[in-house]
Amino acid sequence: MFKKILIANRGEIALRIIRTCKEMGIKTVAVYSKADEESLHVRFADEAVCIGPAPSQESYLKIPNIIAAAEITNADGIHPGYGFLSENAKFSKICAEHDIKFIGASGEQIEKMGDKATAKETMKKAGVPTVPGSDGLLKDVDHARKEAKKMGYPVMIKATAGGGGKGMRAIWSEEEMEKNFESAVKEATAAFGNGGMYMEKLIEEPRHIEIQVVGDQYGKACHLSERDCSVQRRHQKLTEETPSPFMTDSLREDMGNAAVKAAEYIKYEGAGTVEFLVDKHRNFYFMEMNTRIQVEHPITEQVVDYDLIREQILVAGGVPISGKNYYPKLHSIECRINAEDPYNDFRPSPGKITTLHTPGGHGVRLDTHVYSGYMIPPNYDSMIAKLITTAQTREEAINKMRRALDEFVIEGVKTTIPFHRQLMDHPDYLAGNYTTKFMEGFKMDPKYQD
Repeated sequence: MFKKILIANRGEIALRIIRTCKEMGIKTVAVYSKADEESLHVRFADEAVCIGPAPSQESYLKIPNIIAAAEITNADGIHPGYGFLSENAKFSKICAEHDIKFIGASGEQIEKMGDKATAKETMKKAGVPTVPGSDGLLKDVDHARKEAKKMGYPVMIKATAGGGGKGMRAIWSEEEMEKNFESAVKEATAAFGNGGMYMEKLIEEPRHIEIQVVGDQYGKACHLSERDCSVQRRHQKLTEETPSPFMTDSLREDMGNAAVKAAEYIKYEGAGTVEFLVDKHRNFYFMEMNTRIQVEHPITEQVVDYDLIREQILVAGGVPISGKNYYPKLHSIECRINAEDPYNDFRPSPGKITTLHTPGGHGVRLDTHVYSGYMIPPNYDSMIAKLITTAQTREEAINKMRRALDEFVIEGVKTTIPFHRQLMDHPDYLAGNYTTKFMEGFKMDPKYQD
């Protein structure tokens, strides 16, 4: 097993990994940019190394600096967390070249699943249901028109190297094709340096449901059931829950088996998530695979009593998994607390937290790296906390979340706490009647304002 693990990340996920490492008796190394010098992950790690200035391209994305930090501290493993370099095949391969274990998927596995068009072809071969779509990348707008005519409007064009909704457009008629195709290519090229596009049939009234999987070094995989991530804004998740209120026992079995089949087909190693679109008739289609730990992994941990970070580390150390699948015994909801103003189009709100009071009590978990006096830098993702409530039933978990949100006080910056409090009273959410279109037309009610 590992003697020392460097965490190539920041914020709450770095702190989360440090906690599990300490429980396992493994020493930790935090890396940090100059903007994160006062962050809690720096304080609680056994060692800390500054790897550059605030911009992520000069620090958390700077592979030579991270490898150098691992070498000078004699770290024998690197945990990438999520975001930054967690799905970077080159980084995984460089770690291997330096005899440092990358705690996650191999470079080859990331390459197979990181490019969406390649991943879809791989899943077709594995026998996993995929959304009807173009055969490979689109050559140009004329090729896109032909493919759309073949499968019928509406269609969705997507950047093959995409993420976060960039380079993605819904197209409802032939007249809309040219303008949308050109703007998507420009956006994808600017964001990813790759303007490659592919097309899929647009699934109407879709739900975004993902299956958590873990695979070991011996070709064996298991699943830990689903998470419903359908409440999204601009393809960014806002809240997640498990089990999904839309799920049936037979659908869970079918989706779980498909996810395990996907993981075992590529001999996947580590924790990963197979993401599906599910239509109103409960037909499900492979969307993509995230070859890393997810932001929303705590709700899975809560309902199956399973430390996913610990399992990642054990698998990376060569320990085989049990092979059994896990099913939810409780209900858990996660609200992502972002430093954003929901009354001003969710505009980022960096700055100093002047007052912080955190919620507690039975069934309440808070994953955060902030504290009173903490300065939220403008350089990174605006998520500052994840509030998770767990109970015997969905209704109890929602009531517990309402209470926890009412207790949660953050002053000095705007946060999404009022949004989540309103969501917990929304009749469609309460009925479990929501899709990925839920946020379209959503209006903030002034009565929830701080």
